[in-house]
Amino acid sequence: MHIEEFALGNSSIHNLDPRVKIVAALTFSLIVALNGSMTTCAVAFCFPLALILAARISVKKVLARLLAVNVFIAMLWLCLPFTVPGEVIYSLGPLSISKEGIIAAFSLTLKSNVIVLAVIVLLGTSRVFTLIHAMSHLGVPDKLVHLFFFCFRYAQVIHEEYHRVINAAKVRGFRPYTNIRTYRTYAYLLGALLVKSFDRSHRIMAAMKCRGFKGKFYILDDYQMKSFDYLLAGSSLAFVLALLVVR
Repeated sequence: MHIEEFALGNSSIHNLDPRVKIVAALTFSLIVALNGSMTTCAVAFCFPLALILAARISVKKVLARLLAVNVFIAMLWLCLPFTVPGEVIYSLGPLSISKEGIIAAFSLTLKSNVIVLAVIVLLGTSRVFTLIHAMSHLGVPDKLVHLFFFCFRYAQVIHEEYHRVINAAKVRGFRPYTNIRTYRTYAYLLGALLVKSFDRSHRIMAAMKCRGFKGKFYILDDYQMKSFDYLLAGSSLAFVLALLVVR
C-alpha cells in the first residue's frame, strides 16, 4: 500500500505548515463543490496545477490516481444524461439524452477532478501522522483524531493480514471462479479477517491501557508558521475569494 508516495519530497509545498494545507484544501474544496459555474471550475484548475508544478511530484502518478476516480465518474455518465429531465437532444428507443443531464455529468467530472488534484497536492505531500498532529492543533475533536490515527496505523496491518489469509487459501488449492463455492470462500475469508481484526483491537487496547492511555494523546511540540506559510495562506485566500466573483 503506497499511501504516502507523494509525501517523499523536499519542495516548498512539502515543507509547508500542515495546518495551512488542511485549511486551504478544505476551503478550496468547499468553494468548488458548492459553486455551480463552469467558468469557476475551469479557473479553479489553475490552483492545483500550479501547486503540482511547485511540488515537483510525478505527473504520471497523479494521472493514475485521477484515472481511479474517473472510473467511478464514468458510471455517472451512464446514468445522468438519461435520468436528468430537460431538453432532449437525442433519443435512443425509450431512452432520451437530455442537455441538462450532460451538463450535470460534465460539471461533476470537472469538480471531482479539481478537488482530487487539490487534495493530492496539498494533503498528499504530507505524512498522515503529520496531518493528524495538525488536526489536533486545529481543534478537531480528540475522538475524530483518534479515529483517523488508528485507521491509518492499522490499515497496513489489516492489508497484510488479508494477504496472509488469501495466500493460505491459495496454498490449499483455492481458485476463484463464478460459482457458489467461490462466493462462500470469500465470505469465510472476510469473516476470518473481521474476527482477527476484532481480536487485534482488544490486544491493542489492552496494551495501551497498560502504558497509561486515558483517551488522549498529548502533544509535546508545536508548529511554527514561516513567511512562506503566510504567503501561501494569503495567496490561497485571495484565489478562493476570486472564485466567488468569477461567473
